[in-house]
Amino acid sequence: MELQVIQKKIYEIRGHKVMLDFDLADIYEVETRALNQAVKRNMDIFPLDFMFQLTETEWKDMSSQFVMTLPSKRPKSALPMARS
Repeated sequence: MELQVIQKKIYEIRGHKVMLDFDLADIYEVETRALNQAVKRNMDIFPLDFMFQLTETEWKDMSSQFVMTLPSKRPKSALPMARS
């Protein structure tokens, strides 16, 4: 994947440069839920501030930046996880 493509997937949220779970899953060519499950199963190897869940307001504000977030990748009720 090109560096510019990856750089466009980096956002600043709560003062941290982060990538969203569905973008990371896309880079690693896995399903978002599989990525999140793997991280949750291995939380002991990550720093405490490694990830956080976006609030509804943060997600609504960010969603307006996306043309389409591919609904098949995320249920409407699920809020993305951000990883620093």
